[in-house]
Amino acid sequence: MNYSLQYGQIAADVPYILAGAWPTLWLTFVIFFASAALGLFIAMARLKGGPVAARAAGVWVTLTTNSPLFVVLFFLFNGLPNWGILLSPVAATLIAFIAISSGYLAEIQRGGILSVRASELDAAEVLGMSRLQTLRFVIAPHVIKTTYPALSNFFIFTMLGTSMASLVGVNELTGRAIEVTSRTFRSIEVFSLVAVTYVVLSLLASLALALVGRMLFRVKARVL
Repeated sequence: MNYSLQYGQIAADVPYILAGAWPTLWLTFVIFFASAALGLFIAMARLKGGPVAARAAGVWVTLTTNSPLFVVLFFLFNGLPNWGILLSPVAATLIAFIAISSGYLAEIQRGGILSVRASELDAAEVLGMSRLQTLRFVIAPHVIKTTYPALSNFFIFTMLGTSMASLVGVNELTGRAIEVTSRTFRSIEVFSLVAVTYVVLSLLASLALALVGRMLFRVKARVL
């Protein structure tokens, strides 16, 4: 069967498809920062919490890092309604992504916390800082700096992963591509455009993250 490329047939839909980059970026920012905050809390619980908190945090990390995102997303969106719990596509996406991502980010940030020198913590204690102040002014800045390259890569990984949100009907970049494909039947043209768009977004994000890293920490952030 011969297939000839006809990009002209999707020309009118190109602006609509490309506009899907905005919900993609919105999802990325919300998921990443919420996951990072939750991950830092979990990492602190594993290292500084009591036996119960440390064990609970460890169980959470084990469950989330060994659970397929696809399965969790479908369970939240298609399984919970059987018990009368209805989630919107966006809500199911956010919960699934944040839950899974928090486990991975907790381990990344735990490594950063372990790299904090004991002398810095001792100095914070001598200055009379509370645990919250120590976390905010001593631990968090150090963790962000030491784990910045890994966090930068995870940000891009999250952005690319948001394409899975289309599986539950979220109208982001991939979701719009699926919609246009079902109407025009020009799958190669549509998804080649989407693939290029993701590459451009990734490269721009890599550049922006590298520049931020150099300005804030004066380090060369190695990102994708």
